[in-house]
Amino acid sequence: QVQLVESGGGLVQPGGSLVLSCAASGFSLDEYAISWFRQSPGKEREGVSCIRRGRGGTMYAGSVKGRFNISRDNAKNTVNLQMILLKTEDTAVYYCAARRSDPWPDPWEEDEYEFWGQGTQVTVSS
Repeated sequence: QVQLVESGGGLVQPGGSLVLSCAASGFSLDEYAISWFRQSPGKEREGVSCIRRGRGGTMYAGSVKGRFNISRDNAKNTVNLQMILLKTEDTAVYYCAARRSDPWPDPWEEDEYEFWGQGTQVTVSS
């Protein structure tokens, strides 16, 4: 069965950190570009970070640049999103998604993604 599963969400105080993980079953993640998206209540889903397949480059939304880092762990067939200096506005459901096509220059085109996870909740609150 082909699926993506996110994990690592939770409740954290402002300034704290979390690591989200996107695990794949049924296919190899390193053959796909992987992006993280997030959606807050009442807002549209937005792209957060993207990593090209193989040893490709990365891209970050301006609001998270310098605080989030996306990386691959091919041995575990996962893509991780390390988040530090979290802010209340980072509160959202975070989704990972996979696409075969190269994500450049627009990695946030959601129709291009073939697989989506179910999401993991991140809440930043004191």
